[in-house]
Amino acid sequence: MLVSYNWLKKYVDLGNLTPEELAAKITKSGIEVEGVEYVAEKSTNVVVGYVESCEKHPDADKLNLCQVDVGEEKLQIICGAPNVAQGQKVAVAKPGAVLPGNFKIKKVKLRGIESNGMICSLKELGIEEKYIPTDIADGIFVFPEEATVGEPVDELLNLNDAVLELDVLANRADALSMLGIAYEVAAILDQPVKLPDEAVQVEESATVANYVSVEVEAAELNPYYGAFMIKDVEIKPSPLWMRNYLMAAGIRPINNVVDITNYVLLEYGQPLHAFDYDRFGSEKIVVRRAKHDETLTTLDGQERILTDENLVITNGKEPVALAGVMGGLDSEVASETTNVLLEAAYFDAITVRKTVKQTGLRSESSTRFEKGVDPNRVRKAGARACLLLQQYAGGKVIAGTAEFDRLDRTEKVVEIDTPHINNRLGTEMTTDDIASILKRLQFDYKQDDDHFTVHVPTRRGDITLFEDMLEEVARIYGYDNLPFTLPEGAGQSGGLTVRQHLKRRVKNFVQGAGLMETLTYSLTNERDVKRLISPEVASSAASPVALAMPMSEDHKYLRLSILPELLNVLSYNRARSQVNLGYYEMGSIFISGQNELSEQPDEQLRISGALTGIWSEQAWQQEKKEVDFYVVKGIVEGLFDFLQIPVTYSQTKVTDMHPGRCAVVKVADKTVGFIGQLHPTLQKQLDLKETYVFDLNLEEVFAAYDAVPSFTAIPKYPSIARDIAFILDKNVHAGDVKKVIEEVGAPLVNRVDIFDLYQGDNLEEGKKSIAYSLLYQHPEKTLKDEEVEESYQKIIAAVNEKFNAYVRS
Repeated sequence: MLVSYNWLKKYVDLGNLTPEELAAKITKSGIEVEGVEYVAEKSTNVVVGYVESCEKHPDADKLNLCQVDVGEEKLQIICGAPNVAQGQKVAVAKPGAVLPGNFKIKKVKLRGIESNGMICSLKELGIEEKYIPTDIADGIFVFPEEATVGEPVDELLNLNDAVLELDVLANRADALSMLGIAYEVAAILDQPVKLPDEAVQVEESATVANYVSVEVEAAELNPYYGAFMIKDVEIKPSPLWMRNYLMAAGIRPINNVVDITNYVLLEYGQPLHAFDYDRFGSEKIVVRRAKHDETLTTLDGQERILTDENLVITNGKEPVALAGVMGGLDSEVASETTNVLLEAAYFDAITVRKTVKQTGLRSESSTRFEKGVDPNRVRKAGARACLLLQQYAGGKVIAGTAEFDRLDRTEKVVEIDTPHINNRLGTEMTTDDIASILKRLQFDYKQDDDHFTVHVPTRRGDITLFEDMLEEVARIYGYDNLPFTLPEGAGQSGGLTVRQHLKRRVKNFVQGAGLMETLTYSLTNERDVKRLISPEVASSAASPVALAMPMSEDHKYLRLSILPELLNVLSYNRARSQVNLGYYEMGSIFISGQNELSEQPDEQLRISGALTGIWSEQAWQQEKKEVDFYVVKGIVEGLFDFLQIPVTYSQTKVTDMHPGRCAVVKVADKTVGFIGQLHPTLQKQLDLKETYVFDLNLEEVFAAYDAVPSFTAIPKYPSIARDIAFILDKNVHAGDVKKVIEEVGAPLVNRVDIFDLYQGDNLEEGKKSIAYSLLYQHPEKTLKDEEVEESYQKIIAAVNEKFNAYVRS
């Protein structure tokens, strides 16, 4: 809603408030002012001039030599405007004037003749071109006869006006009118509202019934329809002040009849429509639902195909307007119109909204009908327009109104009391304070001690409950005046919980390892909900939770695994030529209980990752490292080392995973997830190359985490490294051998790492070579070669005995 500061002053005394100060007060009261803009940049030394003579320039066909009286002097001005003529009153920028854009006017010579000033168009004075009336868009502006020669043009053209842009919420339909804003500002400033004049002198020689009658067939969609008759109007430009206010509100002036309906629309918030009575084609107005496939050519020249959900105004035979949206082309007011049939009606908001959505014809009128108009202002707006048509179009207003009236105009009643309001707001307002606020809002009320029975005016359709009135009291009392207190009772300073801190640490580690975070849907389809479920979840016989009303078949179930959607992300990006990818997601899966109807699903926090393509590349050395099982295992091992949680791995088989490249992850012999390669068949379905994944239950991981900080002293004594390679049967697990080495080598062996696997030539069939690196170190002394060798031989003997292995030479 665009609100003209100068226009608003007609209804409320704004005192010495600047537009910016007023905007701040309105915003603090609950309606946000998004900005304040001035109609035009400030001009200086521009006055009304009278063109005493206008002759052709002797050396230029398109220029005119004008003698212009500007009050204190006469100026010779050369003007190229096509509409300049003798006898006009025009805007003249005298020598030394400064126009918008810092355009300075000087004495110049044009084709050898001196020109002292400039006759201005509205565009040159700073008015936006889209708001300039079409009849003067290509020429200078001509003032009405009553303009005073020599008078500055700023006030005459409203150039000193400021426009406040209000962000009006859907429930505040009252703020979509100048009177609505006037009531709001009057309450803020504790000032009265000066209401516009609606008293019209009617022609008693006839009544509206002699010209037109109204019949409404869809009363539930149109509870009130009023028709006014104005005869002998003269179509001409509307008064200058009205054009100024319309342009400030963002509406282009057209002619006096159309401008008056637009002016009253903005003033009262009540849309009106003017028909050419002689082109209407009937003495009966019939409001009804449109017939299926009925057509109407609207004012924009487009033929509209209607349905029975549209409400139309008809002349008893055919539609002449779409109710609340747009009039028809055949009955529009034109330059030759002399008799006007004026409509003031109340249309159903939902019906108007449906028509707008169907046609795309959203307008100032439809917007107000959609949000709701004041039922007590409908007929008043028609009377106001009749008065203005009488004053500025010379119309004769016929007595009476042809109307259909089943409109509910009753006021809502809300009960409030002082203690309840103070209790809710934390204030100490007195009963007199609340009574004063109600008076400022201009709400009628009855008072019984500290109890108020408030009759809410119909212009405020947003107020129906105690809470609504509570908000009104708080707004006018001032949000800044509401007390504030610190929370009472035991409390604690802000900070992350242990769980929140762990989640951040895990995310930071995985991102540091090179994976990018994703966020996928928690909902999935019937096919994916059964895929890649971790063994410990699958063993619990969990069934997927189905939505009662899913958005689509692709979002029908709560997920039991994060991996399917994560793989869809990989597939989507690979189809767009992104081949080296590593993603992870931390989120919940949803495990149902045995009785799905009585138990809520258990939300389990998990972290999953998926990698494919090249993991690292050294361009200079021309080396590339593809993602493989050991890359994924290394990320998971690094995460558990980072959290200082011991972990073991056991080979396993998981549906949709490669049967020979998959392992479960265990903490304290309890399965917490799995790692491995996707099954080639699934990779092919998703159009992926070799892809490796991991999936971990963070609930179990966090439960195993020891939040007590630990400390290991930095070793003072040197370490000794020994490497050893064992020839083992293929079915022997490297991890089992490592466990034996750690047990036998303790406490001298501090660390055991597997660094090589060989299978191929020079080895017996069914054998493999696995190499281990052993780190010897004692915390209190330097180890001797004899001590290391003794331990080393014990390890060889133990491994040989348990696994029928021997050392590779």
